[in-house]
Amino acid sequence: MSAGHGSIPEKVIDAVLEQHDIVDTVSRYVHLTKQGKYMKGLCPFHSEKTPSFTVTPERQIFYCYGCGKGGNAIKFRMEIEGLSFPEAVKVMAEESHIAVPEGLGGPAHQPNPERDRLLQAYEWTAKFYHYLLKNTEHGKAAMDYLRQRGFTDKMIDLFQIGYAPDTWNTLVQFLSRRSFDLEEAEKGGLLTKRSDGGDYLDRFRDRIMFPIHDRTGKVIAFAGRILGEGQPKYLNSPESKLFNKSRTLYNLHQARPSIRKSRQIVLFEGYGDVISAWEAGVQNGVATMGTSLTENHASLMKTMADEVLVCYDGDRAGQAAAMKVIPLLENVGLNIRIAVLSDGLDPDEFIRKYGAERFMRQIIEGAVSTTKFKLIYLKKNHILLEEDGKIAYTKEVLPIIAVLPSSTEREVYLRELSSELQLSFDSLKQDCNEIRQSMQKNMPDGDNNDKRWNNGRHKKGHVPAPTLLPAYHTGERRLLAMMLQDAEAARYVEERLGDAFNIDDHAAIAAYLYAYYAQGKSPDISRFMSSLHDDRLEKTVSSISMMDMPREWSVQELDDCIREVQKVPQQRKIEQKKEEMISAERSGDFLRAAQIASEIIALERQ
Repeated sequence: MSAGHGSIPEKVIDAVLEQHDIVDTVSRYVHLTKQGKYMKGLCPFHSEKTPSFTVTPERQIFYCYGCGKGGNAIKFRMEIEGLSFPEAVKVMAEESHIAVPEGLGGPAHQPNPERDRLLQAYEWTAKFYHYLLKNTEHGKAAMDYLRQRGFTDKMIDLFQIGYAPDTWNTLVQFLSRRSFDLEEAEKGGLLTKRSDGGDYLDRFRDRIMFPIHDRTGKVIAFAGRILGEGQPKYLNSPESKLFNKSRTLYNLHQARPSIRKSRQIVLFEGYGDVISAWEAGVQNGVATMGTSLTENHASLMKTMADEVLVCYDGDRAGQAAAMKVIPLLENVGLNIRIAVLSDGLDPDEFIRKYGAERFMRQIIEGAVSTTKFKLIYLKKNHILLEEDGKIAYTKEVLPIIAVLPSSTEREVYLRELSSELQLSFDSLKQDCNEIRQSMQKNMPDGDNNDKRWNNGRHKKGHVPAPTLLPAYHTGERRLLAMMLQDAEAARYVEERLGDAFNIDDHAAIAAYLYAYYAQGKSPDISRFMSSLHDDRLEKTVSSISMMDMPREWSVQELDDCIREVQKVPQQRKIEQKKEEMISAERSGDFLRAAQIASEIIALERQ
């Protein structure tokens, strides 16, 4: 059992499950359709074309026949948002205004002393750099620079901005005095070592420091911007035990409440952009860590939002980067809008030049669809006053319009194109239809082409062929299915079979069930699952509870299954005896072989 769950009172877990219906919870992420007493949809956890993801409203659980993931509403939120059990319970409790005792909902705490010490070192370092910026002569030039960039004291405090002085060992001394292990601090990315393997040195020197937090708000890395001229302009902490830049988004810890409410994320390129935009009123803004967006980032965003508004720099490089992120975000099924910044400005510069109100109105509210953005972007490559330019531009943009599924949408863009280039609407439409026809000929077969994001999403999601289970395995599953539905059935099995299941996981589930009913609780699969805290057992219980079982159990059916289960140890004993008999014959001990043969006959009679 993993640590950290016991601290959440059972009544909070029960209240959360009561308030969060499984169908409502799943429907926020998966399109479900009714099939008899089940709801079916395409699994969000692996790529599939035929829906095998199943939700059972009466039992309040989900199960995917394809990848085997299963559980209750809390488990679903844990899986889809990458939360620990306490985090998921806390988030869901907050959403339903259920009171959670103080201090709960941190990550499930597996003791990891080295990680804890490193987190502590980062927290102290962030405070130290922040202090140096605000209160010392060292930080004066950095403070002046930030002020002239329009950063207010409030923003400097909220984002914990700091300054690393232009010295070799200020942080080394600071950490030594607080008896931090310098080797751990170096491995964790706070210090470096002299190239000759001598002393430790500060990794960041003469830089404005932006702390990077994990989603729960703990400092796990830094980005340092150089004050004067020099390269690199930004220096990031290296990857460490705490920090993985392809999974981390800057400011996510502060943006989460706003993202949760609006189901929208504004994606920026730089830290300064996120901070200026926050001041201007954008509180759902995040940025990648000086790297380009990755599939991991996109999947993480999909767990929290339905739409991403990409707000990159207005220059050539920024717009090219925006073009690159479109397919990544589309692949996970996010809606995308793109902010178009004029005059090659970045968001931070735009806000300083034109003010917050115009930024919100023109840039954020005026963001355009990806199709519109592609048309604007590609236009820059052509001289539209010349016939050749018009033709080349049309050739480039018609395939973009042709893939749009909605005919109304296609018409809107074709009319725009026709009036802008003074070309006949009908001929543009005809060309567009021809492109569509040739595309459809080349379309691969599949039953969810319109949901193309679900096909390529998880390449490893192939579904293995079902294997036929031996009779005793099925017998054990049937027993557990009846026990999950009825406390009386569980008591009957406990008296006659106890923990003598042949499969370890089944024996464990039975033991948990006996304990669950012994506390006087009534059958409730979803509640029972919350008491397991074991990924594998939860999956097995989900899979077992999807079996079609009669509403009423009969003593005869239980007895039949129990017999199948009890036969196995006997059969194993017989197999073992047969092997012993053969080896006795081989070694010429015929008397011993005859003795074993009579034992086998006795066992088979039983």
